[in-house]
Amino acid sequence: MKKIAAIMTISLFGVLPFNGAEPAAAKQDQELSTLVAELRAQNAAIAQNQAAIAAKLATLAETVRVARILTSRAGR
Repeated sequence: MKKIAAIMTISLFGVLPFNGAEPAAAKQDQELSTLVAELRAQNAAIAQNQAAIAAKLATLAETVRVARILTSRAGR
């Protein structure tokens, strides 16, 4: 009788950690999904910022080019 009680106790304690692991894994999956979505949003924002920087740099380069042309025509 004591052997059966001992086996049942060991079995119960052996199974309990696995039952608690599933909700934790689901929570981690949800957190991971949230983080991935946040990273995608940040990546999109970075891409927009890079496009804006490239446009401003192109405008500045054109302004410098025109200034050099006008300066060379002035003879300086």
